[in-house]
Amino acid sequence: MGPQRLFNPHFGKGADSVYFCRLLNSTLHMSNEYKPSEIEAKWQSYWKNEKIYQVTEDTQKPKFYVLDMFPYPSGAGLHVGHPLGYIATDIFSRYKRLKGFNVLHPMGYDAFGLPAEQYAIQTGQHPAVTTENNIKRYREQLDQLGFCYDWDREVRTSNPDYYKWTQWIFIQLFNSWFNPNTHKAEPISTLLEKFETLGFHGSDDSILTGGIEFDYPAFTSEQWKKFDEKTKQKILLGFRLAYLSEAYVNWCPELGTVLSNDEVKDGVSERGGYPVERKLMNQWSLRITVYAERLLNGLDDINWSDSIKESQRNWIGKSQGASVLFDVQDHKFSVEVFTTRPDTIFGVSFIAIAPEHEMLDQLVESSHLDEVLEYVTAAKNRSERERQSDVKRISGVFTGTYAIHPFTQKEVPIWVADYVLGGYGTGAVMGVPAHDTRDFAFAKHFNLPILQVIEGPQPHDYNEGSYDGKEGNCINSAFLNGLGVKKAIKKAIQEIEDRAIGKGKTNYRLRDAIFGRQRYWGEPIPIYYKEGMPYPVAEEDLPVILPEVDKFLPTETGEPPLGRAENWKYQGMYDYELSTMPGWAGSSWYFLRYMDNKNQQGFVSKEAVNYWEQVDLYLGGSEHATGHLLYVRFWTKFLFDLGLIPKEEPAKKLINQGMIQGRSNFVFRIDCFLGDKKELSFFASKGYIDEVGNIKNIPILFEQFNRQNNQNSRIDFTKIMVVKLNVDVNIVKDDVLDIIAFKQWRADFNDALFVLEDQQYHCTWEVEKMSKNKWNVVTPDAIVSQYGADTLRLYEMFLGPIEQSKPWNTQGIEGVHRFLKKLWRLFYDKDGKLIITNEEPTKPELKALHKTIKKVSEDIENFSFNTSVSTFMICVNELGELKCNKKSILKDLLICLSSYAPHIAEELWHAIGYSDSIVTTSFPEFKPEYLVEDSFSYPISINGKHRTNIEFSLASSQEEISKAVLADEIVIKWLEGNTPKKVVYVKGKIVNIVI
Repeated sequence: MGPQRLFNPHFGKGADSVYFCRLLNSTLHMSNEYKPSEIEAKWQSYWKNEKIYQVTEDTQKPKFYVLDMFPYPSGAGLHVGHPLGYIATDIFSRYKRLKGFNVLHPMGYDAFGLPAEQYAIQTGQHPAVTTENNIKRYREQLDQLGFCYDWDREVRTSNPDYYKWTQWIFIQLFNSWFNPNTHKAEPISTLLEKFETLGFHGSDDSILTGGIEFDYPAFTSEQWKKFDEKTKQKILLGFRLAYLSEAYVNWCPELGTVLSNDEVKDGVSERGGYPVERKLMNQWSLRITVYAERLLNGLDDINWSDSIKESQRNWIGKSQGASVLFDVQDHKFSVEVFTTRPDTIFGVSFIAIAPEHEMLDQLVESSHLDEVLEYVTAAKNRSERERQSDVKRISGVFTGTYAIHPFTQKEVPIWVADYVLGGYGTGAVMGVPAHDTRDFAFAKHFNLPILQVIEGPQPHDYNEGSYDGKEGNCINSAFLNGLGVKKAIKKAIQEIEDRAIGKGKTNYRLRDAIFGRQRYWGEPIPIYYKEGMPYPVAEEDLPVILPEVDKFLPTETGEPPLGRAENWKYQGMYDYELSTMPGWAGSSWYFLRYMDNKNQQGFVSKEAVNYWEQVDLYLGGSEHATGHLLYVRFWTKFLFDLGLIPKEEPAKKLINQGMIQGRSNFVFRIDCFLGDKKELSFFASKGYIDEVGNIKNIPILFEQFNRQNNQNSRIDFTKIMVVKLNVDVNIVKDDVLDIIAFKQWRADFNDALFVLEDQQYHCTWEVEKMSKNKWNVVTPDAIVSQYGADTLRLYEMFLGPIEQSKPWNTQGIEGVHRFLKKLWRLFYDKDGKLIITNEEPTKPELKALHKTIKKVSEDIENFSFNTSVSTFMICVNELGELKCNKKSILKDLLICLSSYAPHIAEELWHAIGYSDSIVTTSFPEFKPEYLVEDSFSYPISINGKHRTNIEFSLASSQEEISKAVLADEIVIKWLEGNTPKKVVYVKGKIVNIVI
């Protein structure tokens, strides 16, 4: 077949296509060996210029939407761990296309964020410039891996055309409230109508508030109409889904901004490690709490991993119980506590309130004030997550005040304790040490009474710990005595309500999402202020463009960086909100914008969103379980409530890919001292060092050092130290150090001396997180340059199941590369001649192919990509042994492989005579009849000793088989003239001749 058959003369779309026809033909003409760098560059250009992956809404095909969690483009670029999920979704997307689906597989960038802003502060370079450069780097790396993204649908959250609609969605949140009667968001106009016709009945107006919104004094419809504008707006802020209020936030003075809980680790900022304090600030929040029940219930209807679902359930933290009023002794007010175990109320020995409790000032006796204030200051600066998780740290301060038990009328001391959270329940708990672990630890620490009120099924030592189980009966509990826990809970709530000292209640741990950030590089919040009250910018005035500032730091008076913008006022007269949105704002709806990313009239058209509906497969890291994934579900449900989208969950199926860990290499430096002065340093190969890092035999080591380096060093040093150092894995191969490269790597190693084993320096290794600090980062660029993108794609899948973490080991990549070379040799001989024939395939060839079709299809549908790679290797080995070079077999093998290794598959597809891209064909049909065995190679034994094998049709009769066996030359030889007594035949098993 000559190269002129590769393309028909009318192929393509203009002059560019003519060029590519020439390029492809000329390159193919020279193809005599597998050259991935040439092949991959060629086909990537072809796919790009021919827009092979462009997708439109096509109602004639079933749709399938595959989504990656889009990256934040950091300056470091990608390492080999980052593309793992991208390769998996690329395989799945290509496969679904081959199966006849119209596949949307887009990519974009989560482009706002703190790292670019910090870099801007340090260098003065605008974050937009940094972000653009980083995106360019990411795009180069993504392109070289041959992903089938439709880049015409790219989104960037920092682009005004995108964040215009992020701002628009925020305005919809501001102009909406959650109606607990309909259990969904509604325009604020429906609430105004209720106020104007029904008024408001105060905190007991459950029809309006559902016990969720802020409490306000009751007012009639006539009073509402007479309120001034400012009063009305203030009341409405208590109901809006986007609202402004005082809230405790994680404030980082060094970064000059509020941080989310996810951005704080162990009391310091995750980025930079700066101290973080809890601070009460006027802050924008989103009322995600009203969706708590729907967010919980919705988990039952989506195919997400159990671990992600459990993480979200725990974060939402639904608990049912009762709120109870404890009167404060010698005061005319009460402390309201929330408890999930009202059955244990007779076991209360103290009340604990949160450091943030709103009544703290009223509860502290003057003699205890200084001690309490000192404790509160320290406690507030610990994050809620830290306070919840640090169970070993026990702290608290007595307020000097007592409450009165509502049933026993006994005094109960009131303490301040940081294990109680101000945002959960009422910010106060009743301490029942005998039946709660943290209460027990607190009581033990401060020597408070431990009162048993539940008798469990087994004896329990209350000096050693609490009994938290919900099995057993109440004791020492008046009207609850003898009742089982479940009945006692119901009885206790009923009694609490009958005595009007509280009520049954459902609580959630979930807190409203702090939305404002005192940063520059984010979406401006589209709010302006009139007479101190917030109003939304008119929709026709969107986007509110991020203004230029002279510095990316807070102002000298403490305002956020946007306070530096000159003449930045709405309509030339009103002050804008100076906070920007958090990083998760743009990522909470980006999956919708991909559906219709160029729409100027709306965030997505009805036609597009009704076609694509929701993501069918979403893949990303599990670290986003309670951040991004919870917020994106919240925003989706909100947009669904307003009738703007047809589904209330963003994704049907979610897979969390594991992490590719680094395989670090180490060298051992031997430092020798006389006194405090280092006299000698050299590097010893690992064989001289034992497992705990000590020199095995010092005399032998120094003997080898002197001999190998022509030295005459003695060993009478006062101190000899072994220093284990990370070494750049890119100058190590098969754990052997490239000594020349090592000396060039760092100036202080230029004159390094070595003690070798077998004339080589052998490194040790460990599996660690891939990090620049550990010198174990491997970039895809390096791998692609040496082996090609197809090798990298196959190898990352071959490492193990997609959900599991696994170590990177470049040593194993050679085997995958050899497999592709072996595949190449099925098509070309050693002289570079194409050897494909049109002969009819044999049954063994069809069996090898259809085993592969079946297994690969099942593997991809089950996301078992690693076992598919093994299947391809087995198939190519079998076809090689069969010397198969038949087009009808190899073309279907290429189609199966094309999802995994698209470049070589495209190259060979065109080489065997096809002019259209392999992307446009169909996945081969599995035919089970080719796997059905119709013959069997019977082991033939004589008196139980195996002598030969003979193949017979499984349809053959025992008589036919016996006759043929006895006539076989080898069997006659072994019979040695003896007459068989009988022939034992087991169909499909054995034939044994007895003599």
